[in-house]
Amino acid sequence: MSNYWNTDVTYTQIPVSELREKAKHSVATATKKGHVYEPVFTSSRKICESWWGQAWCNNLERYADFASRIGRGKRYVRSGAVVDLKISTGKIMARVQGSRRTPYKVVIHISPLSEEKCQHIIMKCGQKIQNLEMLVLGTFPDDMKELFTGEGGLFPTPREISFNCSCPDWAIMCKHVAAVMYGVGVRLDENPFLFFHLRGIDIDHFINVALNNKVENMLANAQKSSSRIINDIDIHSLFGI
Repeated sequence: MSNYWNTDVTYTQIPVSELREKAKHSVATATKKGHVYEPVFTSSRKICESWWGQAWCNNLERYADFASRIGRGKRYVRSGAVVDLKISTGKIMARVQGSRRTPYKVVIHISPLSEEKCQHIIMKCGQKIQNLEMLVLGTFPDDMKELFTGEGGLFPTPREISFNCSCPDWAIMCKHVAAVMYGVGVRLDENPFLFFHLRGIDIDHFINVALNNKVENMLANAQKSSSRIINDIDIHSLFGI
């Protein structure tokens, strides 16, 4: 006799080869219907290569709320199961192929960044970031990286993330949502600007304000004496001027 509360039930995972075939078929079907899918493809076992992509994944994995669940999405994202992923301000829309023929719909909401937090980070950035290229490549100093990923930084905390999946899995974070989370990291490898778009930040304005703050700070200190500034007498003794 079957028991509703039977805890010995085991679930088998769909083979990777079958998952890839289903994903391929779903993309082809969507294309025929005039829908534009944007699949996620990983190029290595690391999933992400750039600082932004790795920082996104590391940020998720360091939270206890996600640590025990986020990992199961790796297999799915590496298998090409994320057949569509689009990022907009405060929202991630995706479709993930599962055992069923039709991909599951995943929606992830990211709480908007407060103006106070954004301004605080901009002020700090003005002291460290020299140009847009540094920001994109993630080649700024380590303390600057901590500003982005540390407590109160630009990267979202679990409390700022909410998600929903159309699959029947009752888990707080199903493997389809987890796969999308990693898929966002892959997208940031391709285009780091998407991170700022997701967080509702105008990147051009962000850089301009950061650099303007730096210039204003330099001008404010221009008249202050410093041991690094050579006075007229020293110039005369050094160069005979």
